[in-house]
Amino acid sequence: MTIAIIGATGKYGGHVIDALLERGVTPADILALGRDGGRLETLAARGLRTAPLDLADEAGTAENLRGADKLLLVSIGAPGAALAPRTAAIDAATAAGVPHIVYTSALGAPTTTFALAAEHKATEDVITASGIPATFLRNGWWTENLQQDFETARARGVIANSIGDGRLATAARRDTAEAAAAVLTTPGHEGKAYELSGDTAWDYAEFAQTAQDVLGTPVRYEPLTPEQERDMLLGAGLDEATVGFLGVLYQGMRDGTQAITTGDLSRLIGRPTTSLKDTMRSWQ
Repeated sequence: MTIAIIGATGKYGGHVIDALLERGVTPADILALGRDGGRLETLAARGLRTAPLDLADEAGTAENLRGADKLLLVSIGAPGAALAPRTAAIDAATAAGVPHIVYTSALGAPTTTFALAAEHKATEDVITASGIPATFLRNGWWTENLQQDFETARARGVIANSIGDGRLATAARRDTAEAAAAVLTTPGHEGKAYELSGDTAWDYAEFAQTAQDVLGTPVRYEPLTPEQERDMLLGAGLDEATVGFLGVLYQGMRDGTQAITTGDLSRLIGRPTTSLKDTMRSWQ
C-alpha cells in the first residue's frame, strides 16, 4: 500500500511520517511530496520515496500520485489564499485515480464561526464534489501555537489578551499526527469526519496557573478588552493587518469555537491526549 503525503516537509507532515514508521509502515511505501528540497533529501535518506511539489503542474503532480492508495492532503496554503492550491491537489488526485483522500481540516468546519475555518469548509466541499471517498480530520488549535505565551510568562510573569473566559481544548501536534497515521493504516474511515481536540478545555487563567506550576515562578493572566489588546499590539510594533487578524482569531476563541471536546482524538490514538502541562514541560 502506498501512502502519499502532500505537505510532507512541514512539522505536521514530519510527525505523521514518524507515526507511520512507528506503526510499521515500510519507508518505501510512503511518498513524501513537499517544497522543501533539503527536507525531501533527508526523507529520501530514510528510505522514503520523495517528489518535489509543484501544484501549478497538475499533470506532473497527478503522475507522481498515480498508484497511491491513500493521499494525506495537509492543509497547505496561506490563509485567504489556500483554496486554489488545495483544489489543484484535489484535481491532481482525481486525475491520478487516488481512491481515498484524508484531509486535515478545522474543528467544526461545517458550522463553526471561527474565521480560519471557512477555507477548510470550502476545501471539504471541493473534495466531496470530486467524488473521491474522503476522511476529514478536523484539527483544533495546536498547543504548540501557544508557546510564545509560555515564553512571555517566563520572561514577564504576565499573559495578557482578550480571550478572557474563552476555553480552548488544545491538542499536541504530534497527537493529531498520530491520529492521521491511525486513519491511514486502518480500514473503515471513508466517509467519516473526526473532530480532533484535547480531552480537556482550559481558560487562560488555568493556562497561567499551569505555566506557574511548570516554571516555578509567579504567572498571572490579565484579561484585556479588544480595544486594549489592539492598542497593546500596535504599541508592540505589529502592523494593522496582523492586529486585525489576531483580533478576529481571538474573538473566535473568546466565543468558544475551540472548546469542543468530542474524545475523537483520544479514541483514534488509543490513549489520553497529551496534557497542557506535559507540553509546557517539553518547552523548558
